Amino acid sequence: MSLTPVFKIGIWNGWIFMCVFLLQIPAIMLSDRRIRKKTHVPDEARRNNIERYMGMMGNVIWFLALGYSVFLPLRLNTIWFFMGLTLFIVGTLFMAIATVNFITTSPDHVIKKGVYHISRHPMYLATILICLGTGIATVSWLFILICILMTLCFHQEALIEERVCLHQYGDIYQEYINRTPRWIGFTKKHDK
Repeated sequence: MSLTPVFKIGIWNGWIFMCVFLLQIPAIMLSDRRIRKKTHVPDEARRNNIERYMGMMGNVIWFLALGYSVFLPLRLNTIWFFMGLTLFIVGTLFMAIATVNFITTSPDHVIKKGVYHISRHPMYLATILICLGTGIATVSWLFILICILMTLCFHQEALIEERVCLHQYGDIYQEYINRTPRWIGFTKKHDK
């Protein structure tokens, strides 16, 4: 792996992996207005300055990753490509299932079905897997670093979303927290 970033525009670049997001966004936007509304943390959540900054940074970093992927050639027929492709496929499956679960659950209910049974934040998890897979398939340490920074921002967003959901759904959401890991793996009682 080279520490020097590769910049080469081409058809077989990382954008092929990253364009999966361009399919998910219209799927949600074309759904019911009430479903679209639940994609954002409401203004009344009262983010502090750090939370606002982290939220903006997460979006900026994600757009940076999307743009940078255009210039990163996939390292086809290497072990790195196949490892990255595997993460990408898992992330894409998670994203597709999570999107369907999200769209088909009423805004009045906690989403507990499908991949939301495995992770409280499967869309963030899927995004991380897709981006990490892209970084590995392109053998780009810089892209992987961008992915790590994005993950830190997403973690902060996940905490805010959980705070909002606890306020909105109360004990039902607390029970969900007690049963379901934030990301994937084991759950501790009163996961914070």
